[in-house]
Amino acid sequence: MSEQKTSATTDSPNRTIKIFDTTLRDGEQSPGCSMNLAEKLQMAQALVELGVDVIEAGFPIASPGDFEAVREIAANVRGSTICGLARCNEMDINRAWEALKSSPQPRIHVFLATSAIHREFKLKMTREEIIQRAIAGVKLAHSHCDDIEFSPEDAARTEHDFLCAVVEAAIDAGATTINIPDTVGYAVPLQMGATIAMLRNRVPNIDKATISVHCHDDLGMAVANSLAAVEHGAGQVECTINGIGERAGNCSLEEVVMALRTRSDFYKADTRIHTPRLVPASRLLTSITGMQVQRNKAIVGRNAFAHEAGIHQDGMLKERTTYEIMRPEDVGFQATDLVLGKHSGRAALADRARILGYQLTGEQLQTVFEDFKRLADRKKEVYDGDIVALIEQQLYGVEEEEWQLVAFEASSGTGRKPSVKLTLRHGNEDQTVESSEGDGPIDCAFLATEKLTGYKLTCQDYQVQSATLGHDALGEVTLEVEYHGEVIRGRGVSTDTVEATVMAILNAVNRIAQRVRKN
Repeated sequence: MSEQKTSATTDSPNRTIKIFDTTLRDGEQSPGCSMNLAEKLQMAQALVELGVDVIEAGFPIASPGDFEAVREIAANVRGSTICGLARCNEMDINRAWEALKSSPQPRIHVFLATSAIHREFKLKMTREEIIQRAIAGVKLAHSHCDDIEFSPEDAARTEHDFLCAVVEAAIDAGATTINIPDTVGYAVPLQMGATIAMLRNRVPNIDKATISVHCHDDLGMAVANSLAAVEHGAGQVECTINGIGERAGNCSLEEVVMALRTRSDFYKADTRIHTPRLVPASRLLTSITGMQVQRNKAIVGRNAFAHEAGIHQDGMLKERTTYEIMRPEDVGFQATDLVLGKHSGRAALADRARILGYQLTGEQLQTVFEDFKRLADRKKEVYDGDIVALIEQQLYGVEEEEWQLVAFEASSGTGRKPSVKLTLRHGNEDQTVESSEGDGPIDCAFLATEKLTGYKLTCQDYQVQSATLGHDALGEVTLEVEYHGEVIRGRGVSTDTVEATVMAILNAVNRIAQRVRKN
């Protein structure tokens, strides 16, 4: 095999790599990342605006909710191929097509495990049986639509001879994309690159299909493995926003996209992704799932473009490229904060919201503007992070607030018993209770809320972070509570941490109340 065939860096100087986003399928399988139908539709639209080529909307056979989500996305989302996952069996494939058939760009993604460990312990099938099952599955899927993806699950641990045989058979049966999954994150970059090169060299009909790669991050190498695959000829990368996914997650979309964009000199490839939408998409997913991005996360983390060391600051002042290989604007950060204050008007706020990636209705803008004015009276300057927090508090709350915060008082100190006095509005009635049974004001706030609402809550996760820097920054509280075996997320924003906590608890309580009413 010639070097020209194995290396994408010399093969096609202007290749466009397809981005296959599986945030709504593999990403949602991450513990704590489940989404409802409205949230999935909102995330799918954000992926279209981002420029994603393929959206894997779910696994239709998995549950009625998953089927409904895929069907609604297929019916309403335009601009990307909509994909549904199916095992290689008739029931799965037909169910996937039933969900996808209203999309003008449908894709059925069928998979079947091929590694020795899966053959022996999970499938209990011979190699020949697996090949026949793969052929039958791809043919059935192809009878529904032309765009068919086939994945030999655990391909990274599958013997090369057998992997080549399965791939060749799947392409002959009608597969137009062959995905090579590193299902358990076992591969290393040299191995992944060599596997793609091997398939290009040994599978005679490989030119009839796009080679894809789906890498997990169990050893922290999902992005590196995906890039190695691109280097050796892969034309599609499967990834998720913020790298969410099962166990340690998947290849991070923003990282692989910006690696290809920034090092196009090396990879000779790029994507269709509109990169200024990366940060807004990351923030949207964080708001929906409650799963925070670490400050030093590449590309979208708060510190990704922060410089504190004096030497770095001096270099940046002289020439930005001394210590920055990307511009913050390229991924959706603002180079500088536009400072708004109490004298700023609705137009300035609307413009800043638009720049930050949010489209607000007139009613939403009015509510955010009122919150903004109240905040501006409490602190001198309102920064982008504050505005984002206020907008997301409005956008990702609940449709109807059964319980509303009227007032609260909190007291604690050395040698003093903590207490919280809470007044909530339920319908047209205000109810007040004081709790001094907890270990601190946060615990008291939970207990007081339970007394007033009647909902017994078990706190599973509690996080506080600042929306901006500075001692007067907004505090953003995200929490997860368990109610009757179901985990519910809540979110609250305030300059007072206890108030933000009460708002987050009430946000979760109102979500519970919605579910109770529907049931």
